[in-house]
Amino acid sequence: MRKCSFRFVIQSEFSVPSDFKALIQRFYHLQSERVETYRLFEEGHEAYLRTGPHYDFDHYRQLVHEITQAFCGISKEVLEIKGRLHDEFDRPDLSEHIEKLQNKEKEKLELTAKLQLAKQQAQDQPEDQSCQEQIQEIKHKIIQNKEALSEIMQDFKYDSEECD
Repeated sequence: MRKCSFRFVIQSEFSVPSDFKALIQRFYHLQSERVETYRLFEEGHEAYLRTGPHYDFDHYRQLVHEITQAFCGISKEVLEIKGRLHDEFDRPDLSEHIEKLQNKEKEKLELTAKLQLAKQQAQDQPEDQSCQEQIQEIKHKIIQNKEALSEIMQDFKYDSEECD
């Protein structure tokens, strides 16, 4: 059995840039960190499923803890950027995009957790066809969520470049 562990660097004392363009770039960087964190989460879950039927839950629980810390750190900094865009740069439009994005990111994480549970259930009960149907339904919702996230990011990009 292959053991895997992921370590994330969490910035507890982050320094949000004071320049508008640097702030926007930091926001884009945080979004790419989110994408990478999801990739690692998926890889870790696949490794966990390979340990079945006697799952290595301790390692998976540690992964979930580390992923949660990473997402919390990213979210905390994104919310600070949101506040600064609204208050310091008088850009409530960009702040609103970030608010929508945060809500969609929360939904995406919930859907990802549901998908992981459904995949384990399907692996544990291969004869139950409803498990596969549930997986497909959740995957469809994740695709819709990603499309909505992409649309929000496009709106953010357009509005943030409007002043250049």
